[in-house]
Amino acid sequence: MYRRILVPLEHGSADEHILRHVTDLAQWSGASIVLIHVADGWAARVHGQLKLRESEEMKSDREYIERIATTLTEQGLECEAVLASGDPSGEIAAAAEREGCDLIAMATHGHGFLNDVVRGSVANEMRHKSMVPVLLVRTPAPAKRPTGPTPAVPSGTPQVRS
Repeated sequence: MYRRILVPLEHGSADEHILRHVTDLAQWSGASIVLIHVADGWAARVHGQLKLRESEEMKSDREYIERIATTLTEQGLECEAVLASGDPSGEIAAAAEREGCDLIAMATHGHGFLNDVVRGSVANEMRHKSMVPVLLVRTPAPAKRPTGPTPAVPSGTPQVRS
C-alpha cells in the first residue's frame, strides 16, 4: 500500500482532523509520515533570498510541527517534520518528490467551487501540480450558533450538551 505519507499542516484547526485519518492509515499500512508546514508570510517568502533569520512565526511553526512529530513518534509511528517557505502548493509538490512520498494526505475546508475559484485553494492546486496521489479529507464545518434569542429553560430541567 503506502510507504511514506506527506501531510501538509496549516497550524490550525484542520490539522487534528487530517492527523486522525493519517495516523490510522499509517498504522494500518506501516507507512512513515512526513509532516510539512509551508510558511508563506512575507518574511518566510524572502527568508532564503535575503538570508534572514527565522521570524517568530517561522519559529512557532517549526516548534508546532516538531511537537506533533514527537507525539506521533511516541505513539510508535515513524515521523519527521519539515518546515518550508514560499508557495505552499509548489513546496508541497517538491517535498513529496524530494522525500520519496507515495501519498499526499491533506485537509480541505470545502469552501465551495466559487470560493475556490476566486480565492484559490492549495488542495485544488495540488491536484494539478503533483504527480503523487493526493488524498483530500474534508474537515467538518464549524457548528453554527443559533441566531436570535435563546429560549429560557425552566430551572430543574436537565440540559443536554453536545
